[in-house]
Amino acid sequence: MKNCIACGMPMKNASDFAMCDESKDYCVYCARPDGTMQSFDEKKESLTNFIIKTQGLAAEAAESAALSMMRKLPAWENCFD
Repeated sequence: MKNCIACGMPMKNASDFAMCDESKDYCVYCARPDGTMQSFDEKKESLTNFIIKTQGLAAEAAESAALSMMRKLPAWENCFD
């Protein structure tokens, strides 16, 4: 089982992978419609919105939580100094 390099989601089934392509290192939720991986800013925005929706945090707190999560993921390791 792989974990998405951009959000950490476990990818167990082909449908969990971008474009159902199990050779990809990122999940369906981190892919753009053309199958490429979202940019740092796109992922930060979508993850922030997901946290707001699922945890009810205010936007600033949700963004802080999203960035904290993203710091630990391989896709974004060069985005933080």
